Amino acid sequence: MSGFVGAGFNGSAPPPPAAPSLTGPASLMDATSARPMVPVEPKEPKRHNSVKRVRAVFLSDIHLGTRACQAERLLAFLRDYESEYLYLVGDIIDLWAMKRTVYWPPAHNTIVQKILRMARHHTKVYFVPGNHDEALREYIGMSFGAVDIVADHVHATAGGKRLWVMHGDQYDQVTTCHRWISVLGDVSYTVLVHINRLLSLSRRKLGIGGHWSLADYAKRNVLKAVAYIGDFETVAVRAAAHKKMDGVVCGHIHTAALKSIENIAYYNCGDWVDSCTALVEHMDGRMELVRSTPDYALAPLLPQPQPQEHAKAAPAERLRA
Repeated sequence: MSGFVGAGFNGSAPPPPAAPSLTGPASLMDATSARPMVPVEPKEPKRHNSVKRVRAVFLSDIHLGTRACQAERLLAFLRDYESEYLYLVGDIIDLWAMKRTVYWPPAHNTIVQKILRMARHHTKVYFVPGNHDEALREYIGMSFGAVDIVADHVHATAGGKRLWVMHGDQYDQVTTCHRWISVLGDVSYTVLVHINRLLSLSRRKLGIGGHWSLADYAKRNVLKAVAYIGDFETVAVRAAAHKKMDGVVCGHIHTAALKSIENIAYYNCGDWVDSCTALVEHMDGRMELVRSTPDYALAPLLPQPQPQEHAKAAPAERLRA
């Protein structure tokens, strides 16, 4: 739904900066000694849990290529979960931000390599481009490294439910009709995320536990933001109902949710900028939202209902993302 520079060499004719590699870091040469330098790999996150085998994982709004991306926490998640299906539900690579400044540390490269490795071995990977990586929509219908680029997809759960997987920006009037407002909002959200990082650091130093997000607080307590989220969710589930689906899985608004709206299951993956959440389908068809905490532990947001309860459930309480 989630700041958002380059290095040079001393000398009279500095070479142009190299583009970020998506296949692995190349060997570098020390400018003074001409000796090869060993690339620095990202630190291996702590692993608190054994590897969990699930049926499907849904990730959205990772925003690779930005400083706001919580890459290490995502790596911890990917190393703790194995799945038959992996859905990348848009805004995976933030091409908007990369037009302003290129930021591509080793951890971002490792995420790309990890996903490609999963696609080559045991996981079917679908990539639904979002508005921040909309340039990739030109390649819909093609496959890259066993990753299928699709406009949307219908996922059949173990319980026989049909879930429509799409990013969601097509149901955002700001994004579709007022692009400049969307870009301004993106910059403003990035500022909030950076302020929130400082607040989180202060909370940890003061010994205050738990998760609290300034960006999430603003989304849930500013009246217009609350109305915007509610309108988006309603439009999304009605579009899914029109397509005769049992539910919809989306991202875009960076607000994780698992609930029923008008008897349609609504799932939002959240993001890996602020909330660090993923949607998981277990082998028995149960759907669960999982958060990666700052110490790389993984925890469900709330106990989830059984699959058969989705159709008859009353409007559920919105999960605290």
